[in-house]
Amino acid sequence: MFPVTRMRRMRSDERLREMFCETSVDISDFIYPLYIKESAEDGTPEEISTMPGQYRYSVNDAVEFAGLLEDSGLKSVILFGIPDHKDAVASSAHDPNGIIQQTIRQLKEQTDLVVLGDVCMCEYTDHGHCGIIRDNYVQNDETLDYLSRIAVSYADAGVDVVAPSDMMDGRVAAIRDALDTNDYINTPIFSYAAKYASTFYAPFRDAADSTPSFGDRKSYQMDPGNFNEAIREVELDVYEGTDAIIVKPALAYLDVLREIKNTFKMPTVAYQVSGEYSMITAGIEKGYITEDLMYESFTSIKRAGADMIISYFVPQILGIE
Repeated sequence: MFPVTRMRRMRSDERLREMFCETSVDISDFIYPLYIKESAEDGTPEEISTMPGQYRYSVNDAVEFAGLLEDSGLKSVILFGIPDHKDAVASSAHDPNGIIQQTIRQLKEQTDLVVLGDVCMCEYTDHGHCGIIRDNYVQNDETLDYLSRIAVSYADAGVDVVAPSDMMDGRVAAIRDALDTNDYINTPIFSYAAKYASTFYAPFRDAADSTPSFGDRKSYQMDPGNFNEAIREVELDVYEGTDAIIVKPALAYLDVLREIKNTFKMPTVAYQVSGEYSMITAGIEKGYITEDLMYESFTSIKRAGADMIISYFVPQILGIE
């Protein structure tokens, strides 16, 4: 008790503070999202207006930039594609020569990065939803076959990890079966097991040209008010064979992240999504806050239980424009 016990003793010296800091963040803790656009021209990345400092790249530019990040210490990237052709069944998503498949092959040839492929259909459908539409409703079971095709096509191209983000029931089991049947038993699945129907995704939908043409995604993504449902979702994905769990978004769902880590003790990734990035970036640009908030946000996500963070801030962390 005070005055014998003084908590400030261990805070009075910067060296002591560093020695006993309970949560550390390193560049190796990050996964960087890359947007690859089929019609983008080499040498002229398209800045994303709703995400200042982020770009849509050609395949060659994406691979070059990823290599630059790797040279500065980054270990992993996750890929999102913007194809020229969109249709009702997202056929471009599982095209062997699709935009993401091309990027995977080049990344595996030219870098040693761990490459994740985001498995979903929304960027590739002409209606912007994450599955097959019948009667203005996303059909769960029919969609599973298409998701499995996408995952296998990524594995054929050499991807290290597939990351299904669609939130269809049973998709982890379907993808695991498809991968195993095609002799990809060692390709891990990182499932977006707790993905909320969040307003924080708005800049991403602009970036990936994936805004739904009708309705919303609340029939398959989770209600932001639900906590126990997230635990059930993760439990089901674990049972079906996921190798790691992704929680999305991050900052507004730290309580969910902590409970998932405590309950399942599995590799856990938090996605600091586009709206989080844009909100913090805007505050810094306006002078309302400093870049310290960027680092504080990483610390809070790691402290809550994330082993890895998917974040758009990687170039800023590395001092790369």
